[in-house]
Amino acid sequence: MPQSTNRLSCACGQFHLEVIGAPIINAECHCTSCREAGARLASVPPAFPLQQPNGGTHYVLYRKDRVGFPVGTESLAQFHLMPTSPTRRVLTRCCNTPIFTEFKHGHWLSLYAGLWAGQPLPPLDLRTQTGNLPPGTQLTGDVPAGAMATAGFYAKLLRSWIAMGFRVPTITVNGDIKA
Repeated sequence: MPQSTNRLSCACGQFHLEVIGAPIINAECHCTSCREAGARLASVPPAFPLQQPNGGTHYVLYRKDRVGFPVGTESLAQFHLMPTSPTRRVLTRCCNTPIFTEFKHGHWLSLYAGLWAGQPLPPLDLRTQTGNLPPGTQLTGDVPAGAMATAGFYAKLLRSWIAMGFRVPTITVNGDIKA
């Protein structure tokens, strides 16, 4: 049976990407880095919101070999919290739409859930890194939550990497974003 392809685009439509099949996992991250990056990138006009009301960043994780970039890759630029950070957040330069977070040497992309604007978003599977929540933050109990990344989270990442033959495709972007 052929796998479905979903086409997603930036806010202005100059950049497109395609995702094939189901995601690895749909997660909301509450780590300090995601919260800090979300706050800093909110200052880049037109300031797309990256954080949920509870402070988490909603990601849909896909294997890199199931994400295609048919249109507009020349408009991608990266943001690092610190120059030595192994994690980068990638936005479009045409309209500053957040596209993905990528971990150095990772075999997956954490696509920002905002890319599914006007389209059905896969249901949330879990919340991770909740041990980093600021005091007083309340989470609903609708999905599992772990103080760190859960064993199930890592198991899904490992299974997807095995299915990829332990490959780690690279994605080139042009330029940097300051925030």
